[in-house]
Formats: sequence, C-alpha cells, structure tokens
Amino acid sequence: MRASQFFISTLKEAPTDADITSQKLMLRAGMIRKLAAGIYNYMPMGLRTIRKIEAIIREEMNAAGAIELLMPVIQPAELWMETGRWQKYGAELMRIKDRHDRDFIVQPTSEEAVTDIARGEIKSYRQLPVNFYHIQTKFRDERRPRFGVMRGREFTMKDAYSFDRDEASAAVSYDKMFAAYQKIFARLGLTFRAVKADTGAIGGSRSHEFQVIADTGEDTIAYCPASDYAANIELAEALPLIASRASPMLELTKTATPGKAKCEEVATFLNIALSVTVKSIVLAADKVDEKNNPLPAEIWLLLLRGDHELNEIKAHKVPGLDKDFRFANEAEIIEYFGCKPGYLGPIGLKKTVKIIADRTVANMSDFVSGANEEDMHYTGMNWGRDLPEPDMIADLRNVVAGDPSPDGQGTLAIQRGIEVGHVFYLGTVYSKPMNATFLGENGKPQLLEMGCYGIGVTRLLGAAIEQSHDERGIIWPEAMAPFTVAIAPIGYDRSVMVKEAVDKLYAELVTAGIDALLDDRGERPGVMLAELELIGIPHRVVIGERGLKEGKVEYQHRRDSAATVVDVNEIAALIKNKLSA
Repeated sequence: MRASQFFISTLKEAPTDADITSQKLMLRAGMIRKLAAGIYNYMPMGLRTIRKIEAIIREEMNAAGAIELLMPVIQPAELWMETGRWQKYGAELMRIKDRHDRDFIVQPTSEEAVTDIARGEIKSYRQLPVNFYHIQTKFRDERRPRFGVMRGREFTMKDAYSFDRDEASAAVSYDKMFAAYQKIFARLGLTFRAVKADTGAIGGSRSHEFQVIADTGEDTIAYCPASDYAANIELAEALPLIASRASPMLELTKTATPGKAKCEEVATFLNIALSVTVKSIVLAADKVDEKNNPLPAEIWLLLLRGDHELNEIKAHKVPGLDKDFRFANEAEIIEYFGCKPGYLGPIGLKKTVKIIADRTVANMSDFVSGANEEDMHYTGMNWGRDLPEPDMIADLRNVVAGDPSPDGQGTLAIQRGIEVGHVFYLGTVYSKPMNATFLGENGKPQLLEMGCYGIGVTRLLGAAIEQSHDERGIIWPEAMAPFTVAIAPIGYDRSVMVKEAVDKLYAELVTAGIDALLDDRGERPGVMLAELELIGIPHRVVIGERGLKEGKVEYQHRRDSAATVVDVNEIAALIKNKLSA
C-alpha cells in the first residue's frame, strides 16, 4: 500500500477526555475516532488490524470444526423472556421498540438467538456435535463507558456456541475451543494466561478466562510460577494459612481502643501484628413470604483476618447467601449488635446472627475482635472457650501473594490482566427454558448440552497496546500490525536513485506477499519517522541518497533502540528471513 493512496490521520496530542494509554495511542495513531460515549468509528488504520485479528480467529475456529453463520444485531424480546434474561440482565441491555410497539433488544450476546436456531434445526443425535460461530457487533449500555475500546458500549465480538448430546461430549467441545483459543492468542503474538474464572451472568459450571498480561489490566490474576495453576482472583481458592488451631494462651480481656475503628488502627495501638486481628463484615439477605411480601432480613456475620479482604463472589457461593445479599445498613447493625460499625465482633450480640468464619480465622487463637461497644475490643479471644464454634467455615477471602497454591506446587504470585476471551460450559442453562431438544439414540427427546466461547475482537486492540508500547507509540505484534513493513524514503520525490531503490524493494516485498506500507507522501523525515513509530509498524527500512551512494540502507525493528546499516541488495532477504523466523 502506498501511503498517498491510503488515509493516515495522526494527531500530535490525544483528546483531553482520553484516559488510558491504549485509548490515547489509538486516537493519536488515527485508528479510531469517537462518535459518542463508548462508540467509535474505526478508521482505515484500525480496521486493518481488526481484519487481521478476524482472519486468524476464523482460521483457527474453522480448523477446530466450528461453522460460521451470522446472527442479527437486533433480536426479539420474546426469546429473552423465555430465558428470563429480559428481566435479569439489567440496565446494560438496550431495549427498543419498533413501529408496531413490539419489544426488541440490541444484542450484547447471542445465546437465545443461537438456541432458537438449534431447536429449529437440530432434530437428531446424528447431527451432533455442532458448533456455530459468528463475528458480529455487540452493544452493552455501560453506565460509565471508559478506557476507549476496552470498556465501550458498541464492540465487535466473536462468539461461538457448541451443541452436544451429553455432558461428556460437551466437555470434548469445550476442550477443543480451549485449545483453539490458546492457538489464536499465541498466533496474535500476545503474552497471556488462561485462568479459571467465575461463570458470572451467562451461567454454566465450567469457565476459563484468557487474560492478556498488562500492568494496567482491570482484572487480578493469581498464578503459581512453579506450575500451570492460574485463576482469576474472584475464583482462586484461599487455603487456610494456619494448619490447626493452637491452645489458648491469653485470657479474654475487654480492652479500650479509643477512636480505633479499623483493624490497622487497632493493631498499631495495641502494638500487635495485623494478622492477629479479626474484622467483622455484616451482610443481610432479604426474605419474602409465599405472597412475595417482605420479611425481616436474615443477618450474617462474616469474620476475616484483619489483613484479608472479602471476596464477594465467594460469599455468593455460601448456602443462604447464594441468591442475593447486601451489606447491612446501620440500623440493622445497631439492632443486632448494639453498636455502630467499627467495633463489631462475635461476642455479646443483641440478637442471634449466623456466623461464618473464613478458613484461616477458624484456626486462629488468641485473636482480637470488636467488643460490640464503642471504643472497645476484646483481646485473647478463642473459639470454644469464649464463643461457640462458627455456624459455618468457608473460603471467603481474596488470595494474596505468598499464599500456598491450591495445587500444592508452590506459592501464589499476583499480576494484572485484561480479559480478551472467555469459554463457558453452559449445560442446559439455555436449552431447558427454551425447550431445545433432540431425539437421542433411544428415540426420546433430550436437552441439548451447550457451551459458549467469546473473544473481544475490538478489545484485543486496546489490550495489545496496553501490553506493548513505549513513549514513541504503539509496538504491535507482527500478526496484528496494520502493516508489517514500513518503507521510509528520504527524498522519494526528488531523487531518482532513491525512487528506483524504494520501488524495487516495495515490488519485491509485495510480490512475496508481505504487507508493506510505502510512505510516498513527501513528508519531512522527522515527521514521517515519528508517525511510523506512533502507528507501531514492526519493521522499518529507511532509504536515502546518502546511504545508497555507499550501497546501504537502514533497518530497524520497532523494539530496537537503534537502526542497523544493511547492504541494499540484502535488505529484502533480511526482512523475509525475519518474518519467516
């Protein structure tokens, strides 16, 4: 591609409302232009990268046996009512009406639509397994769209849906997609981890996220450097840090802690380790009677070590809290504990509550907790002697660096990541309410077993840039770059020698199938080179008359700190070798 025949629209500065690096660089490099909050035009430079990503996805999905189709952006509300998601999905679901006052949605995902296809088209076990996928526009009405393409409202996604006769067959389909995703992200040139994850609003029972490693990532990943274990922190199992409970050594003592409402303040005031303290978190589970009339909320007390944080996803897995819960309000806390928040604990309650101890807390002895009296804490608190055993022991906390790995292979480390892909085993979460069945070998109807698999196509642009950039601009992996090689001539419009050498190299690269950009716009060298670095093209060749008189050109990879002088007759072979390597 000749730059004079393309459209390059870089900016010296990013708009002031751009808030993360990838958004700033995509705007400056002319890849996107904002149309509305969370909605972007993808300019020619950005679209080239999207098409390259899509091509790799298609190749690997097809190789894994998936079949491409295309489902509409607008879907009838009736399908979503069948599964209950019309009510459950919340404000992110864009609901619209047509001229006949019929309800539709702008799809955020396509489980209902594809299940409708399956129940109409799949009649027999002989048609299974089948995996449909499409690459399509999605829309989620984010409350606060931000971070450019990372958290936009409109985006492009590849979503696939497998249908199988039973759970064992569905597991095979899941494993095929898992392997295909590993190939896709490896081919894209990204540093990533596949981590165990919570299934979230989509449902199902088996789930992995594919996380691009980046310091600016929104997600936190726990992994074991000594093994393959990796999980989103929401799901990473926190083993007890105390193997067994020691015998009491201290007397239970009510101790004055004036104005010290936080565990950190109490530990400093008493000159003890924060790990000796226990924090109290009060939750409320709202109840209704058989006529859906509200009943008094059920109050729960969760106990965590003072240096640990509650994992709300894990709390939702506790029986009794699995439907829904909220943090108790101050009136409820005073009613049950007789004290304002800050000095709460498990001794001296006004009313009975259910007490759940985190695994580590359950094995603690001689610990410090609130006395349910302002400015007072108990020291020397022990299970069994001073208070009954907890009603339940559960994994309630986020893991931290240094925790033992759940697989027993070492200790955990923590890093940040950006979710770019997710695979789920759904089972019959959608096929059951939509009555998507097939005739089994026994001639009887059976529910289809489903899996779903998503990749954020446009999100990948932002993730790749967050992972790899410098002060000069984007550093694209070769597979994702809008162009693979940039030819930067100095004096192309003034020197016959330069023009001949540049045209010869450009023709040779194009003939070899290499995606090259020839910058023939006649820009000043400093401007031209700065733009090419900003855009992030991996390989660059600078050709000028001064070097050509000595038979030389300059080659530089985008990651190199300086250029390398190369014989003009060897430059094409050098580039081909680097690309083939």
